[in-house]
Amino acid sequence: MRSSVEQSQALALAAAKAGLDKKAMGIEIIDVTGKVDYADFLVLMTGQSDRHVAAIADSVDQELAAQGAQAISIEGLPAAEWVLIDFVDVVVHVFQRDYRSDYDLDGLWMDARRVPVEDPEQSGPAAEPRD
Repeated sequence: MRSSVEQSQALALAAAKAGLDKKAMGIEIIDVTGKVDYADFLVLMTGQSDRHVAAIADSVDQELAAQGAQAISIEGLPAAEWVLIDFVDVVVHVFQRDYRSDYDLDGLWMDARRVPVEDPEQSGPAAEPRD
């Protein structure tokens, strides 16, 4: 049987894959286990427009629900500038590029461990958003 943290990491990786399936960019999984009391992992990803962000968020919600993980909260729709999906131990953030830059969660957690996310189409780490 897997530990709770291992289960949370598997859920975070499933969220990242669902984002990749919808062409999300700049996907990062940040391990905040023991650093905050509201989650073990943060999953950050970027969409190109409000419609793209909404599609990514919907894909993540549907894929994780199919795996038995129900979101306890989804915030930021229908504006879809920054959508937060709370799966208790995993919190998914889907941003439009400007919002991701403004809130800079990547920088806030600069020293936290990253969980590698492989993008099979890129044969390496998930593609970063381009300016």
